[in-house]
Amino acid sequence: MQGLLPGQLIDGFELLECLHYGGMAALWRVSRAGLTAPAIMKIPLLGDDPAAIVGFEVEQMILPLLQGPHVPRLIAAGGFEAQPYIVMEMLQGQSLRARLEHAPLPTDEVAAIGARVAEALHDLHQQQVIHHDLKPSNIMFREDGTAVLIDFGLARHDRLPDLLAEQFRLPMGTGPYISPEQVLHNRTDTRSDLFALGVILYHLATGERPFGAPTSVRGLRRRLYEEPAPPRARRPDFPAWLQEIILHCLEVDPERRYATAAQLAFDLTHPESVVLTARAVAVQTQSPWTRWRRLLARLSARPTMRSTTQQLNRAPIVMAAVDLTQEWEALADALRTAARHVLQAAPEARLACVSVLRTHRIAIDEPLDAAGKHRHVQRLVQLQHWARPLALADGRVTFHVLEAPDPATAILDYARGNRIDHIVIGSRGASTLRRYLGSVSTQVVAQAECTVTVVKVPGAERASAKKK
Repeated sequence: MQGLLPGQLIDGFELLECLHYGGMAALWRVSRAGLTAPAIMKIPLLGDDPAAIVGFEVEQMILPLLQGPHVPRLIAAGGFEAQPYIVMEMLQGQSLRARLEHAPLPTDEVAAIGARVAEALHDLHQQQVIHHDLKPSNIMFREDGTAVLIDFGLARHDRLPDLLAEQFRLPMGTGPYISPEQVLHNRTDTRSDLFALGVILYHLATGERPFGAPTSVRGLRRRLYEEPAPPRARRPDFPAWLQEIILHCLEVDPERRYATAAQLAFDLTHPESVVLTARAVAVQTQSPWTRWRRLLARLSARPTMRSTTQQLNRAPIVMAAVDLTQEWEALADALRTAARHVLQAAPEARLACVSVLRTHRIAIDEPLDAAGKHRHVQRLVQLQHWARPLALADGRVTFHVLEAPDPATAILDYARGNRIDHIVIGSRGASTLRRYLGSVSTQVVAQAECTVTVVKVPGAERASAKKK
């Protein structure tokens, strides 16, 4: 272990116990005066592999720039002039790798795990970082279930030099999880991480890796043209909606995958809204002729050269908060126009049409109205009717009726829980009572964590407010 022993001091940190000794680094539990929580030190193994040194340098550059609950908290770092190291919070619990021993898992657990990891990826991508080595051992979970991504030695940051791309020409990553574009040396696409997550979900769902465990470049190149066996071929009872999602992630062409991790997380948490295609019911892989066509198409494709920010801006999740009470028709056209403008500016955006069915706080609400019609179903039909003039393709629009006593709170909770990037909401005017109590749109503007466009009634000026 490079001569390191328990009790040794490195920049004031005492080495307590070696927890892991891998091919590229050793992990030690450490302590230091003033530390109030367990900490772990990562020390690179400076052997004959230059990738270990470069990867550690990359992680030292990127980790200090990351923040939030989905990455480990950095405590300290030491450079190569002495003993290089990184000290970070020690995450309690096991990695996702432990769950592979119990695969195949129940499909609801697979979806729940996938949604949490997708949320972590979206947060990482928003910080302009692509992980490029997503695998079960690099995914941890906090006590509250929050997914934490670790090991950024192969990552790429938009605003930092890509040392790995500059110095190496072989595909970098872990064989089973490398995306087709990584095989072709393209490290600029966030959707590479979605491919890796698709591999993980496939493994958790079926107990097998979709592309095996190749150890050569030739083996890696097979994923440029070969499709994995559909999960339903291995589990006949596998739900069509989850097969649709997994195979959507595993598309060879990144343009055919989910546009963002947030959109993937949305589908995993709203299975009823997943649009089913031929992927959903497939039970056989493609013919040899199809494999050949896929290979030619992939080799001739031009790689995407957009930054992570540009990719996310092309594919936001937009929420239209539609008031469908008796007064709603006065706002319908204006709200649609505003939503259309937002969607036109983002060609891969998805629209979540949301309406709140107000309920009593104490009394029990009747599901049927005076005419005997189901209130929830009737509201859903009205919502679909509102969106029809937008003429959005299947998969770009979903419909959600929320039941809650407080519409503003329901809208805000939905936006936070589904990683909404932009809210379009109507305002029906300003009466004295509304000014005193605060309108729904005012509360949403004041408390939303994303951009909000407020649409006034026809003839009034449209206003927008931005919050982050």
